Amino acid sequence: MIEIPLDFLIGAPLLSAAVAYFLGCSNGAVIISKYILRDDVRTHGSGNAGLTNFHRTFGGGLTLAVILIDVFKAVAAILIAVWISRNLWDGAWSSDGDVYAKYWGGLFCLLGHMFPCMFKFKGGKGILSGGTIALMLDWRIALVVWGGFLVLAVLTRYVSLGSIWAGASFPFATWFVYHDRLLTALGIFIGALVVWKHRGNLVRLLKGQESKFSLHHKK
Repeated sequence: MIEIPLDFLIGAPLLSAAVAYFLGCSNGAVIISKYILRDDVRTHGSGNAGLTNFHRTFGGGLTLAVILIDVFKAVAAILIAVWISRNLWDGAWSSDGDVYAKYWGGLFCLLGHMFPCMFKFKGGKGILSGGTIALMLDWRIALVVWGGFLVLAVLTRYVSLGSIWAGASFPFATWFVYHDRLLTALGIFIGALVVWKHRGNLVRLLKGQESKFSLHHKK
């Protein structure tokens, strides 16, 4: 069991959570569509402010810009959370303690992405940012999450099916790697957010009405 420094329990989470949340609010699909293309992606297709809906609606090279924004903000949120835990509280964190900071920063970055306060709390479903968080945590967690996602998405062409796997498998992968109750609880919260945001996709999958992914965007 990893020991948690007392200082972290008192002050560090508040600052880390605030920074990570507002970084998460920087939704790439909304920023590019609303302020560059002048055509909010949330008024098209599924109404979701995510990569898949952006690509289906606009396509083109700007899809890469959306990817870079959503990846960068997740990386930044986790690195800043670790820096805060190491430097602003008398260096109390050990290398093991960094794991808690990563999960905490990742969780609030995901909340910001899904429920951005500056975009009327209408954000994305968190797959790209969540996948980046998994990569930042541990390669074994990333292997389970990304491996299952890619296999299901490629074989079925249902991105949502792979996304639901990613969310559902995340807490199990966390427990397998760390055997820590607090980290697993955070993992359950993160995974549940992803699955909950895909509840509409799950209903459509069960009804056989879900759209399959295509490299070509709609005209």
